[in-house]
Amino acid sequence: MKQRKNSWLTVAAPWVLGLILLAGWFLTTAGGRIPSYRLPTPIAVGKELWDGLVVYADFWAYILVTLSEALGGALLGFLVALPLAVIIYRSKIASAATLPFLGATQAIPAIALAPLLVLWVGYSVSAKIVLCALMVFFPILVSSVVGFRHLDPEILGAAKVDGAGSLATLFSIEIPLAMPNILAGVRNGFTLSVTGAVVGEMVMGGTHLGLGSLLTAQVEALNTARLISIVLILAFIATTMYTIVSIIERRWSNLTKPLTQGESQ
Repeated sequence: MKQRKNSWLTVAAPWVLGLILLAGWFLTTAGGRIPSYRLPTPIAVGKELWDGLVVYADFWAYILVTLSEALGGALLGFLVALPLAVIIYRSKIASAATLPFLGATQAIPAIALAPLLVLWVGYSVSAKIVLCALMVFFPILVSSVVGFRHLDPEILGAAKVDGAGSLATLFSIEIPLAMPNILAGVRNGFTLSVTGAVVGEMVMGGTHLGLGSLLTAQVEALNTARLISIVLILAFIATTMYTIVSIIERRWSNLTKPLTQGESQ
């Protein structure tokens, strides 16, 4: 009974906090005490969302561009990070050679890389996808390496005793058992990919306009209500991606838990 109550409170807590923040926002802006160009009312922002998503539906084209860039970059970053994580996990020389350089690359702001990518790739969607991939790459790599390095030695030893080859062990045991950590990196990385897409659109420009380009236009027009509505859409996209991967992560952990317990016994 207590566990069910705690579960209900966990679900209700973010909604309650959201309502409190919304009420505070409404009270702060009520009566026109704050100029609308500084902080519009929730009603004004809600109207912009309704117009952009339903009435005029002009947001959707921008959303699809940003979403395609974010997902494309996230997939590219994952496809590069996971094999490199395996190499670092299995080779001490590769680990010693690459990790210091990989750590140094994270000190470089994404906005500083954007002009270089324009020079190398051009004003195209590809440049923004690469920028997203660079932001996604490191969280997935680090989390995957941690997952591999914390595998139970007894399980790996049992696989060797059974005569499993290196590739068979990797795909049937190591990757499945390290998958919760890999998915944790994917969860954080996919969220960052939305940031990368927006930064790329704001800095790189180009003919394919996404939500980042729309944000820049609203700043120049001093349309704060529309600007906040776009920020809310970006937050919703990032939260949705985060939640989807979290659900997959929990289900995978439940699937592999019996295997881990059985092998350890």
